[in-house]
Amino acid sequence: MVSIIVPVYNVENYLAKCLNSLVNQSLQDIEIIVVDDGSKDRSGLIIEEYVAQFPNKIKAFTKENGGLSDARNFGLDRVSGEYIGFVDSDDYVTLTMFEEMLQLAEKHQAKMVICNIQKVDQNGQVTQKLTQMPNMAEKIELENHFSVFSDLSYFACNKLFKKELFDQKRFKKGVHFEDIQLIPQLLLDCHVIAQTQNFHYQYLERTDSITKTHTEKGLDILKAVKDVEATFEKSTYAHKKKELKNFQIFEGVYSFLAYFAFVKDEKISNKMADELAIFIKERKINIQDILSYSRFGKNYLLSLPLKKKIFYLLFFAGQRKLIRRII
Repeated sequence: MVSIIVPVYNVENYLAKCLNSLVNQSLQDIEIIVVDDGSKDRSGLIIEEYVAQFPNKIKAFTKENGGLSDARNFGLDRVSGEYIGFVDSDDYVTLTMFEEMLQLAEKHQAKMVICNIQKVDQNGQVTQKLTQMPNMAEKIELENHFSVFSDLSYFACNKLFKKELFDQKRFKKGVHFEDIQLIPQLLLDCHVIAQTQNFHYQYLERTDSITKTHTEKGLDILKAVKDVEATFEKSTYAHKKKELKNFQIFEGVYSFLAYFAFVKDEKISNKMADELAIFIKERKINIQDILSYSRFGKNYLLSLPLKKKIFYLLFFAGQRKLIRRII
């Protein structure tokens, strides 16, 4: 059985489409764990309607608001399936997603299976395709292809997990970027992963959402990387130092800066830049390491749109001075 955990918070305009894509899965042996995380809108009523219509598929729970990690953990404590998936309640999936991913998990004895993502607008039009592991085989043995550790995008929602991966692990509560903190740790417990090149996961770009203010919560990215580092040193892959450094560069530098670029408060911006400089210094990452970082065999910086290239290059030019000042 596959258990699909759906945290819900104030998504009355999108929830039905999400749940429709799950109750109509071609895989019949599923349970849908819907966790209403204290919604204030009609989400709770919509959940009740679906429970009444699909009582054998949907298990619904209501709890006080505790955030995404808390809702996911609440669901993890109540699953029955041997495999677990996560779907955000304003997104939706193709009807064959979990059937194919379960088949791949069993075929290759993989504890983690990954599919591609596409961003869609509110009319269902595809706005961007996000290929996760281009030019790689269906079955990936990590000891021989450990570059995926630093190349992967660590979303929880486009993956299927063997339940045992969560025996001793949960999403970290009260933080942002909980996926970056946990999913790499789960990967370190795998020997084989599998993938499909199908774009099963549909990530909705909402036009009605209020633009979020980017704050020093972005520092949680650096904290997430530090948590992963601690697990890495105890893992069977602890000798793979190059891949660890690449992970530090991709998540701790590039992903961090992608968030940092939208921080408007100068005081917070300066604090975050200082923290990044310390992070880089402690890990003995130099500018050449950052500029030459390759993802899936291609120079990452050169693969970016022009505006992003310019931002990163300007930042790195100033960052050298900042690092020297801290040293």
